[in-house]
Amino acid sequence: MKKQFEIIEEKTSYDGFFKLKQFQLKHSLYAGGWSNTITRELFHRGNCVAVLLYDANRDEVIIIEQFRIGAIQMPDKAWLLEIVAGAIEPGETAEEVAIRESVEEANCEVQELIKINDFYTSPGGTSELLSLFCGKVDSHNAGGIHGLDHEDEDILVKAMKFDDVYQLLLDGKVLSAIPIIAIQWLYINRAQLQEKWAD
Repeated sequence: MKKQFEIIEEKTSYDGFFKLKQFQLKHSLYAGGWSNTITRELFHRGNCVAVLLYDANRDEVIIIEQFRIGAIQMPDKAWLLEIVAGAIEPGETAEEVAIRESVEEANCEVQELIKINDFYTSPGGTSELLSLFCGKVDSHNAGGIHGLDHEDEDILVKAMKFDDVYQLLLDGKVLSAIPIIAIQWLYINRAQLQEKWAD
């Protein structure tokens, strides 16, 4: 079976900081033939980057906490534990964004980057493709409140022992998918990373 789709109509319903598009389309079926014409809305924010900042010498992870509008359905949990992340601006590479955002959001200088994976964050409704990295940092002086004033960022930064971060994940305290994926990746690759990065 040849996988195909056909866009019948595409229109922009909203065009602001983000875009919302509406599609009329049909696609091929596994059993053969074509689907009925379906309507789907697509939230478009551009592609993004996230970076798990890790100090192999101290076995510490940089965790950030900030208010997130998408989590207000649980008001007491609207401040989420996350990792550094940001949007790719025109002319930037994913690696450049990882380095820039690490300074802007956590005041951390990345010494080395490892690419973990690219993945769609929620392809049922958004086009966002995220590039996930692990970044080598020195967490000795990490912490405090950071972020850019002109972006209204208010980001609490903490350096935490990996075991404590992993326990937060096990206890259901990490509710955002990107840090869950990153922390699980570090759990699997931590020994090799310490061999590679620790002095």
